[in-house]
Amino acid sequence: TSQICDIWTLFKEYLDKKQTEVIAEKFIDLLADYGISDETLKDCIGHDQYLDEAISYYFDDDFEIDEEWDE
Repeated sequence: TSQICDIWTLFKEYLDKKQTEVIAEKFIDLLADYGISDETLKDCIGHDQYLDEAISYYFDDDFEIDEEWDE
């Protein structure tokens, strides 16, 4: 979990702000394709707004994310 969040945080700084949401979704899809468990993805919630939204989208909004972000 921490490695996933660290990788996302590192690369997020270099992304076009307009594309961050789409790239976060692609990142989560890629992780799922490589076999990262659903539980591990859920454990990533709370580290970044875009990552949280992408995880929620991946799970088809089956669960609510209680985090509020100030970004």
